[in-house]
Amino acid sequence: MNDPADDPLSRERAHLAAARSALRAMRADVESLDIRDVTANWVNAAVLEHQIGERIKALADLSDTPLFFGRLDYLHSPGAEQAEGAEGERFYIGRRHVHDADGDPMVVDWRAPVSQPFYRASRKDPLDVALRRRFGYTGGDLTAYEDEHLSDPAEAATTSTLLQREIERPRVGPMRDIVATIQPEQDEIVRSGLSGSVCVQGGPGTGKTAVGLHRVAYLLYAHRERLARTGTLVVGPNRSFLHYIEQVLPALGELTVAQATVDDLVAHVEVRGTDDAPAAIVKGDARMAQVLRRALYSHVTMPTEPVVVVRGSRRWRVPAYELEDIVRQLLDRDIRYGAARDALPQRIAHAVLVQMERAGEAPDDRVQDAVARNSAVKAAVKAVWPAVDPAKLVLRLLSDPEFLAEHAEGLLDEEEREAILWPKPARSVKSAKWSSADAVLIDEAADLVQRTHSLGHVVLDEAQDLSPMQYRAVGRRCTTGSATVLGDLAQGTTPWSTRSWEEALGHLGKPDAVIEELTAGFRVPTDVITYASRLLPHIAPGLTPVASIRENPGFFEVRRVEGPGDVVAACRELLRHEGSIGLIAADARVPELAAELTAAGIGHIPPGEETTHETRLTLVPASLAKGLEYDYVVLDEPRAVIDAEPDERTGLRRLYVTLTRAVSGLVITHTTDLPPELT
Repeated sequence: MNDPADDPLSRERAHLAAARSALRAMRADVESLDIRDVTANWVNAAVLEHQIGERIKALADLSDTPLFFGRLDYLHSPGAEQAEGAEGERFYIGRRHVHDADGDPMVVDWRAPVSQPFYRASRKDPLDVALRRRFGYTGGDLTAYEDEHLSDPAEAATTSTLLQREIERPRVGPMRDIVATIQPEQDEIVRSGLSGSVCVQGGPGTGKTAVGLHRVAYLLYAHRERLARTGTLVVGPNRSFLHYIEQVLPALGELTVAQATVDDLVAHVEVRGTDDAPAAIVKGDARMAQVLRRALYSHVTMPTEPVVVVRGSRRWRVPAYELEDIVRQLLDRDIRYGAARDALPQRIAHAVLVQMERAGEAPDDRVQDAVARNSAVKAAVKAVWPAVDPAKLVLRLLSDPEFLAEHAEGLLDEEEREAILWPKPARSVKSAKWSSADAVLIDEAADLVQRTHSLGHVVLDEAQDLSPMQYRAVGRRCTTGSATVLGDLAQGTTPWSTRSWEEALGHLGKPDAVIEELTAGFRVPTDVITYASRLLPHIAPGLTPVASIRENPGFFEVRRVEGPGDVVAACRELLRHEGSIGLIAADARVPELAAELTAAGIGHIPPGEETTHETRLTLVPASLAKGLEYDYVVLDEPRAVIDAEPDERTGLRRLYVTLTRAVSGLVITHTTDLPPELT
């Protein structure tokens, strides 16, 4: 009878059990910490208690998430002198570090330098790796392994079956991490340095979103102290998308990354209105930044009267010409409007102090501060450099034709000015029906008045849909930090969508960012991406089509149907398969399809809600499909998806998005003829 200890799979299962036990012990150690006598006050105690709570969360053992997914057997010990004939070290690669009671690693974090060869090593360049082992799991149980002997020239190169299986594994619930399947070209982007910004152009299924999230996780690992001070942020297109991706970073042990939409970042006013396309295009144009600057600084007027400061029995007079010099110096320094306004009373006070010193007095800083607070100085500052409310400034620009014309001279023509002027001026900031584009203008004005807080790193996903002014709004949040920009020019579905990444990066304030292109498709099946790529010559002729690396061509079918009943029947067929199902349709058709699904007794949820094993069907309006993915998709009426958009090109781009949401299979149902670009 064979000893189980001689069975490699049994040994690996034993190591998994021991690693899980060690992780539980690590968590128990943190839970048992007594901080009662180690903090100076209740504030320190509260901070430390919060940090301990976050550490406990990070050490959670997710039962259905593998603790490690790979193993590296090195020929030699990394970074150490190796005795002749001695074997190299062995490392298990996982989502987080786990050590035993002696502090020896049982699982090494995938972000550690010693783990990098798991993603980069090849037979051409084995990076001192003798064996790379991948593990296969069913649920949380280790059920298979697969070896590559990278240093053995006699072993032929083959495609990893476990890697393909992991890529194609059905998914229910939110987006999962790709840490077990990261490819060399993706790993290069993930591990690029914090100081530089990166722009990733990637077609559907190339993993650009996951790469961006894993880059954040890597940067937090490599620069934790710095980013703990400065902060990190992920910016997504909508709440449904953010909900979909929100579990990726916690699964990697990172809990401190904030998530927001652009609308969240610029929420200075309540958004209750919408713009038509011509108005939104003009408001989103970068020229509006100069219009706002002119309008803001028009409030600065040159002084015509002297300032007379009375202190005791003495009167100190600062003449108008000297005040004008002070104002011009502040304007020439090009500092924020609010900062200059704050500096002006101190500059005037300094001029008074110079006179006092000439008169034989010896004033100190307290005297200067007192002079700066003098009523005459305050009155002069109010007259020369008045406080400006950003929302009121934008309100006036959009309500007052003469004010707009004056400050848009040479920037906007008459037709453009007419497009953004409100037909009925609002009475106040609160009563105005602000649009999303208006909120961005207010954010720009607010930054002109007072500098926006900058973070250490910002990830901007689905960036192709942003206007130049929205890029500026995001760029303000990382002026002193770096950015990871993710997008696909072919999926731009707004009238102001990005024309080139070079232009977009200029608006973001990161013109030197490195542009990387991902063209290997891991998610979308071969037959599906090939069909969708028929649209590329019409929507983005310069882009390289995605080449699927999937050996499984996937399930693909185009059906002419009689009506909604046949669409529901297609959903019922796909529900027989394992995994998630998405029914994607033009927004206007969603209510009718929802009624049909309910009548047929098929449970369904809207995007943004988490699928379960009982309810695996999501009914997705085409306008919200971007960035989401499902194992199987039914795409209803492609022509209706196109016709819902303001122009044919935008409609074809929206169709391209909806065609590329499937991981394992796609069924297209249509009653009207398919667009000629697909046939």
